[in-house]
Amino acid sequence: MKIGSIDFGRYPVFLAPMEDVTDIGFRLLCKRFGAAMVYTEFVSAEALVRDVKSTVQKLVISDEERPVGIQIYGRDIDAMVEAARIVEQAGPDVIDLNFGCPVKKVAGKGAGAGMLQDIPKMLDITRQVVNAVKLPVTVKTRLGWNSEQLVITTLAEQLQDCGIKALTIHGRTRSQMYTGEADWTLIGEVKSNPRITIPIIGNGDITSAEGAKQAFDKYGVDAIMVGRATFGRPWIFKEINDHLNSEAQHLNNSETHNLLTFDEKLDILEELLRINVERIDEQRGIIHTRRHLAATPIFKAIPNFRPTRIAMLRANHLDELMGILEQTRVELGRKSDG
Repeated sequence: MKIGSIDFGRYPVFLAPMEDVTDIGFRLLCKRFGAAMVYTEFVSAEALVRDVKSTVQKLVISDEERPVGIQIYGRDIDAMVEAARIVEQAGPDVIDLNFGCPVKKVAGKGAGAGMLQDIPKMLDITRQVVNAVKLPVTVKTRLGWNSEQLVITTLAEQLQDCGIKALTIHGRTRSQMYTGEADWTLIGEVKSNPRITIPIIGNGDITSAEGAKQAFDKYGVDAIMVGRATFGRPWIFKEINDHLNSEAQHLNNSETHNLLTFDEKLDILEELLRINVERIDEQRGIIHTRRHLAATPIFKAIPNFRPTRIAMLRANHLDELMGILEQTRVELGRKSDG
């Protein structure tokens, strides 16, 4: 599968762009474990044009994370075009247009998934951005605004005609937000449409290696994108890639899988914590890491963990939090020995 001149191979697995999650530290960890492409947090076009410092900082990328995409969102055509030109100077491999974010502060103002209520404007923005930059432009969107307006099969052709190089489809409507199950049947319909020639990337509810394999086999997508399942689990890319490679080579799982131990996974979360504290500061770095500590699956099998979990998520100092994590490691080791 190719986007522009970038060849991603047969089973590429991408890290979805997510606000307050896909900062550079987390992107580099996901890349280490096999993410084929990573994306920055989504960037407000209007804030970028106004040179808002916190927004401009989101454009910082490193060569170690390539290929990397920068995603922008907005409702104003001129701002989106100007923002795309600014992003191009930052040197990403891909510029992605966000027409899928469902949250009220974005979609409610007509940006993100809000564009699904104004398809002509969405297409105009896409066309003008494509014409304004030399980098490959891609789009991420949803099935439609609600279950009565499932427009994606027609919209995919229209976006392709605007000149985009790939389309990512989240298998939910805006009205669903992140509830219910993602509907991959319409994603499959888009991919099987003979008039569609650009890569189709499927997104929504990919939480396991087996689910990733089904997405490729059953729906024929060219790539998959993993979002919330990466919280506290950047190694999910290794799990998926190992499974896909073993299936492709007709090997037993044990021949390609080198499963990470609890200690190794805890080391990764502690590394992420230290990265965030160093990158931001102690208090905000800890707060930024709590999402991952709360969501990670590595603590779920530990009996009577609730008091430790509460203490872990209330800790405000690095030494205190590291002490809790290390004590968990010790206690688990004792139980294993026993």
